[in-house]
Amino acid sequence: MTRIGLLSDTHSYLPPSVFEHFEECDEIWHAGDIGNISVADQLADFKPFRAVYGNIDDHKVRATYPLDLVFYCEEMKVWMTHIAASPPRYNQHIRDHLPLHQPDILICGHSHILKIKWVEKLQLLHINPGAAGKHGFHKVMTLVRFSIDKKRIFDCEVIELGKRGAL
Repeated sequence: MTRIGLLSDTHSYLPPSVFEHFEECDEIWHAGDIGNISVADQLADFKPFRAVYGNIDDHKVRATYPLDLVFYCEEMKVWMTHIAASPPRYNQHIRDHLPLHQPDILICGHSHILKIKWVEKLQLLHINPGAAGKHGFHKVMTLVRFSIDKKRIFDCEVIELGKRGAL
């Protein structure tokens, strides 16, 4: 079993409580718009870390992390990218690559809108953890935690860190 801590759209701000909320996690995944390589470095120093770059990320983040990351966690195929749009109206990049990747889980960020949805037609779980940073139009900063055991996803939790401007 693997316990995942998922976040996105930190925009150079890493809420200190992330470390407490992800203490019991085996891995941390970041779905882009990291903002500053030091945010990624702090997370990578804390736990095994996977990330993709987002549209606001600079050359240092883009040189370190890919646009798309396809990998297996347990027996689940995961595709993580920053911009996907919302199911079933995925953007062209997603539509072009879905037949190639055929993920069990599609993880994205960008919209700052928390969404966890089973997409029946594509037989995949779409996860957007919302935004963990202070910049953007979201009202509440959010994270997601979940577990994967072979081909099963469970214990999915949404964590609200507080109002965007409060920290």
